[in-house]
Amino acid sequence: MNQSVLKALTLLDLFQDENNKLSLKEIAEQAGMSKSTTYRLLAALEQKGYVSRGKGRESGTYCLGLKLMELGNLVASRIEIRQIALPFMQALAKEINEVVHLVIKNHDQATYIEKVESRRALRLYTKVGKSVPLYLGSGPKLLFAYLPEAKQQEIVQRLELSLEKKENVIQELRDIRSNGFAYSVGEQDEDTTGISYPVFNHHHDMVASLTISGLSTRFCGENLQKLKKDTKQAANRISEKLGYQVKYG
Repeated sequence: MNQSVLKALTLLDLFQDENNKLSLKEIAEQAGMSKSTTYRLLAALEQKGYVSRGKGRESGTYCLGLKLMELGNLVASRIEIRQIALPFMQALAKEINEVVHLVIKNHDQATYIEKVESRRALRLYTKVGKSVPLYLGSGPKLLFAYLPEAKQQEIVQRLELSLEKKENVIQELRDIRSNGFAYSVGEQDEDTTGISYPVFNHHHDMVASLTISGLSTRFCGENLQKLKKDTKQAANRISEKLGYQVKYG
């Protein structure tokens, strides 16, 4: 790892208490660094919001910045979603005997943060922690579809696609948003189908995709309708646990 990064992380580790305030001298001494190096690192951390410098009588002190609080809340929310969703994912997988995923947006990609296997012998491309483009697979595409239109356009314009294909992507996102679910065939794994429904939080924000995946031969006819119904129901129950008021009917 880059030495400057390691030194900066060493400084952050000194603030064990979120209300802890340290002077430049104290930080330098505890970190075993020169004042000049310490000041330079603190200035960079302050610029990015990871530390904050006091004002008035405390102008010579530093404390943790709001950026770390934001990141901490983000991590906590992801952990909360996983913990809340897992029992419903396990129940869904037991009922339909297909693979169940939980997918979230991670910058301009989609990341699989939870997975429950089916009892069938089926190997899929997906795994927990794996990130894929937002246009690949039903879970990522559903997340993509619920982004603001301006953000969608921004991401699509960066794709190495022809103008016609970019327009097709935008139209597909509109259709997904209108339908309220996403459907994909063979986009990540050959001969497999994926179906995804949105998970919302108490702010009415779409925070995850609940996705099922399996062999396409099983995603047809009456079974397809059952798979869609069961997956949507599970997504709604997770949303309710996150404080979202689901409108039935």
